[in-house]
Amino acid sequence: MIISIASGKGGTGKTTVATNLCASLNTDLMLLDCDVEEPNAHLFLNPDITGTQKVNAPVPQVDKSRCNYCKKCMEICRYGAIAVAGKTVITFPELCHSCGGCTVVCPEKAITETDRFIGTVETGSLNLPQTPSFGRGLLDIGQVMAPPVIKQVRRLEREKDLTIIDAPPGTSCPVIASMKETDFVILVTEPTPFGLHDLTLAVEAVKLLGIPCGLVINRAGLGNDDVKDYAQNENIPVLLEIPFDKRIASAYSKGELLVRALPEYKEMFKDLYRSIEAIVNRKGAA
Repeated sequence: MIISIASGKGGTGKTTVATNLCASLNTDLMLLDCDVEEPNAHLFLNPDITGTQKVNAPVPQVDKSRCNYCKKCMEICRYGAIAVAGKTVITFPELCHSCGGCTVVCPEKAITETDRFIGTVETGSLNLPQTPSFGRGLLDIGQVMAPPVIKQVRRLEREKDLTIIDAPPGTSCPVIASMKETDFVILVTEPTPFGLHDLTLAVEAVKLLGIPCGLVINRAGLGNDDVKDYAQNENIPVLLEIPFDKRIASAYSKGELLVRALPEYKEMFKDLYRSIEAIVNRKGAA
């Protein structure tokens, strides 16, 4: 089973859920940190990194001796990554989404592709009793194209009993790349107006992908019941509530796992997984 852990906004506790769920289960699993702009699962799990792989993205390269300046490449590009002005062709690799459209439409075959380094994928294992596998992506400084790095991280998915994906926050392309083709999405939220607003956006994204989801409410008791009311109206199960507790904040600030600082939470995360298993199994039997 593949579980993606996402949120409509940053700072809701997505990585807290991912790392503590990983540390609570005695099963053959893998944790993939796909929050490639700001990966921080390693701060709580201290992985042993044993492998590194560069991630490149193809970008256009123009042979000006063959170009007839027809502008077809510029017209097909929706991201402004290639421009033609008079007898001048300029490419902007940082804007390129590596779709390859410009190479296809060029009538003179003047455009080829060259690799541009955009990030790194690291692999290793976690210092937990079951020694889970670990992978994470690191988007290079100044780069904006996270999905190719995320896709490379997700290629690490193996025939494990469980793969846990720590997705980026928000609802943009990187999040979709982290959630698509998974079995279940945990949406982590907080009971505040901002949390509810961004949760509704995340739920719509999950609906478009057709993936079952459930909520984890972090800092429960801090705000109001609007998130619960929304979940009930949308028929989304609330799978776990983590209270607004100074002891939890203290453990987090020290880089400690919640299930180690407060062992009673270990069974709660196990119950979270059992609930997800039951939902996925019911969906599979339907």
